[in-house]
Amino acid sequence: MANVGGSSLASQVMLLGREYYQTPFGEKYLVILPFFAHITAVTLKRIISPRKPRPWTHTLTVTGFFAANFLVPKHYLIHRVFPQDPTPPIEAFGPSQMDFEFVKTGLAQWPIRNWIVYSALAATIVVHMTEGMPILLRRAVKGAKTLSKRGRRLMAGAIVLPVLSGLLVMAREPLMTFPSTALRYQATFAKHPLFQF
Repeated sequence: MANVGGSSLASQVMLLGREYYQTPFGEKYLVILPFFAHITAVTLKRIISPRKPRPWTHTLTVTGFFAANFLVPKHYLIHRVFPQDPTPPIEAFGPSQMDFEFVKTGLAQWPIRNWIVYSALAATIVVHMTEGMPILLRRAVKGAKTLSKRGRRLMAGAIVLPVLSGLLVMAREPLMTFPSTALRYQATFAKHPLFQF
């Protein structure tokens, strides 16, 4: 959406989606539970399956491990947990205050770190998805045809490229938030060790 209408349109669309996934029910059962169910199932499978587990160097394993242990927790802390801190200077953001101006503020204040982290998050999750989809498809549909390794890489690139170009569009926009809100956004990022220097 940011590619078409900038951060304003992207924020409007995101706020519409929050109606479903950022409610007391939705966040627990549509976001957190599936995430931990996936991690638990994969871990148990590695431990108890009689078949030899996929090597730790396999793309699916590396991307899953990196996303689950580093990128997703960092993202969740910065975008969901830290903004709820009621103490100054953050003073607990409401959901409508956490739009793409938050992302733009982070990109303006810590451009290199945020570009690396957002790019890694998008690329890691998309590559994990494109590597895992054929496995699920082959289990669900006998004889299902899946993409080659090259095809999966092209698909991942086709998904990640618009995300990163949308991020670039937003990074080039001027900040459109009150200076006091920008300081609260910066304080939210600064709660994470990555943004304390």
